[in-house]
Amino acid sequence: MQRHPLIAAISLGLFAGAATTSALAEATPLEQQLKDLESFQVIAHRGASGHAPESTMAAYELAHEWGVDYLELDVQITADGELVVFHDDAIGRTSTGEGAINDHTLEELQALDTGTWFNDANPENADAAFEGAQIVTLDELFERFGHDERYYIETKSPQLNPGLEEALVESLEAHDMIETGRVLVQSFEQDSLLKIRELNENVPLIQLVWYHTNEEDDSQLQEWTGVTPGPAEITDEDFQAIAEYAVGIGTNVTYDGNDVIDADFIRQAQANGLPVHIYTINETDEMQRLLDWGVNGLFTDYPDRLLELVE
Repeated sequence: MQRHPLIAAISLGLFAGAATTSALAEATPLEQQLKDLESFQVIAHRGASGHAPESTMAAYELAHEWGVDYLELDVQITADGELVVFHDDAIGRTSTGEGAINDHTLEELQALDTGTWFNDANPENADAAFEGAQIVTLDELFERFGHDERYYIETKSPQLNPGLEEALVESLEAHDMIETGRVLVQSFEQDSLLKIRELNENVPLIQLVWYHTNEEDDSQLQEWTGVTPGPAEITDEDFQAIAEYAVGIGTNVTYDGNDVIDADFIRQAQANGLPVHIYTINETDEMQRLLDWGVNGLFTDYPDRLLELVE
C-alpha cells in the first residue's frame, strides 16, 4: 500500500523542529490538521454526552460552546439512503422506537423522541428541553457548525450499512470538509477505512482497536478484529502497517478493570508515526494518568472535565 501522501510529507520533515516560519505558513489546512494531531486533542464523545442526550444537537451544541477539538460521532444509513448520527444498530436504547435503524426511513426516525430517555436515566442532568429531541442527519450537523468545528466520524457497522462509505465521502466532499482539515474518519473495520481511502486518498483515517482477553487463555490479550497482535506481541512493523493508511490509532486502555496497554505502547505507536487517542475516559484521575503517559487525545463524555485539566 502507498503511504498517505500527507503523512509522507510530514515524515520527510515538513513540520520538523528546524522548519522555518515561512514553511509553516505555507502548510495547507489539511497538513495543519495532521500536524495538530501531534498535540493533545479533546474529543467530545457523541458530543457532551454526559450532560445531554448522546448524538443529539443539544450534546453537540454544548461541546461546541466549550471549545473542544473534535465532535465525535457515528454515522449510519437509513432505509432511504440518508446519513444519520446514531451509535446503536438498534434504536430502542436511546429512542422511543424499536428495531434496526437501517429498517427505518429518515422521516420515521425523525418522528422519534431521542431525548426523554436521558432525563429518565440521568435525573441530575435532566432538562425538559431534551424531550422530543430528533435524530440528527450528518448534513444537519455540518450545516449547523460548518468549518467552525472538526468532526471525528466513525463508519458504524459498515457490514449493516452497505453504501455507507460512498455516501460519507460524497457528503464530506460536498461540504468541503477534507481539504479544509475538518474531518477524521475512524473505524474498527480496516476494510471500511481502505474503502474510504480508495474513494478519496486525502481523508485522514484513524484505525480503532479493542484489546480483550482471549476466551481460551485469559492470560493472553488479542485485538477484536485481528488488525494487530495483542499488545505484548505487537512490533514496530505492526504499527507501520497501520501507518501506511492511517494517521492515528484509537484504543481502549482497560478491559475488565485491568490495563491492556501501557505508556510503552503509546511511545511505540508514536515512534512509528501514529498519534494515540484513548476511548472513553470520564473520570478525572484516569484522564490525568493518561495525560501523564503522553497520549495525544482522549474521547470523553465529559469534555468540560478534560478541558479543565489541559487548559
